[in-house]
Amino acid sequence: MVAHLAVSIDGATTGFEADQARFYAMATLWQEDVTLVGADTILAQESAVRTADRPGPRAAGPLLAVVDSRHRVHNLEDLRDLGYWSDVIGLYSDQTPARAPDSTTGELVAGYEQVDLAEALELLHRRGAQVVRVDSGGTLVGVLLSLGLIDELSLLVHPVVVGAGPRWHGAFDGRFDLRLANTEVFEGGIVWLRYCTA
Repeated sequence: MVAHLAVSIDGATTGFEADQARFYAMATLWQEDVTLVGADTILAQESAVRTADRPGPRAAGPLLAVVDSRHRVHNLEDLRDLGYWSDVIGLYSDQTPARAPDSTTGELVAGYEQVDLAEALELLHRRGAQVVRVDSGGTLVGVLLSLGLIDELSLLVHPVVVGAGPRWHGAFDGRFDLRLANTEVFEGGIVWLRYCTA
């Protein structure tokens, strides 16, 4: 499990213009089988998804898995057609509100009130997933950190101090020891910090 995030120097995930081209070019390094995303991240992109080109699923692309305990995302089929992923699956809990019976989107149910991420990842592993990359904001990353599920942390640090806003680690307030694996400096002062679990 790799968490790859674009952040400010003070750890914010919003409030600055991230180098999206570099971020997503770097994301291809892991050749993930699954891109794990939280519902809030998808909902924040709804307007962009509505107007985006839809070339259709990318056969060689990863599976997009959306963590959505409350079933707030209703455009999973649209995401499938954006040309980045081979397919899309909703990750739900037993108490997630009912989905449309004619939905063509696959789903995994793990957990009772909220998605049990450890169980969901195990189910994805049984389906053949070896590499999972988290492409989400701090809430999901913080939960994964607290569960000890992240193996690698990749921070693309932008040379800006934002001050306020959500942080890449969400509400995580524990300790997570890391070992530096790589550092690289790019034009414009962007620094790539890559850590593995200690």
